Amino acid sequence: MTEKEKMLSGLCYNSRDGELIEMYHRARQLMKAYNSLDSTEIEERNRILTDLLGDKGKNIWIEAPFFCDYGENIFIGENTFVNTNCIFLDDNKITIGKNGLIAPYVQIYTASHPLKASERIIEFNGNTEGASYLTSSLPVEIGDNVWIGGNTVIMPGVKVGNNVTIGASSVVTRDIPDDVLALGNPCRVIKKL
Repeated sequence: MTEKEKMLSGLCYNSRDGELIEMYHRARQLMKAYNSLDSTEIEERNRILTDLLGDKGKNIWIEAPFFCDYGENIFIGENTFVNTNCIFLDDNKITIGKNGLIAPYVQIYTASHPLKASERIIEFNGNTEGASYLTSSLPVEIGDNVWIGGNTVIMPGVKVGNNVTIGASSVVTRDIPDDVLALGNPCRVIKKL
């Protein structure tokens, strides 16, 4: 099993694997080009997003600057707007449905590490080619018609339902059902919508 296959299946993987580093550098080149474009260069912006992302629906808009790990694990539905300074750490699949509103500084994390340092820090017996820590990842799913408020953090493995509003500065640590307003740290359902 390759390190990429381990990463996408939720197993611990070496984030310094050659294939993953190549993907990382490719994404950095595309983001650099995207983030430096004038906002009027719509066709070039769309071309870069097509190259960067796993898939994108029609009429998506991502404000620059935008940051991600690999890009190819991000899937965004039609008519979704991603505002400025968002960070999508797509070590696993990030799926965002149609008609989404993602406010500035939203962070979506798929990667995680063991909590105990003794389990997190590893030695490669003198091999300097690997990371000195363990990483694993879980997918994040965001439904259709979701508005995520600014400065929100969405943690690995979380599923956000359809027609949800997440209040600003929330930390989403568990699944959120359809048709609710949720907010806070940790994020919790406030009311049905």
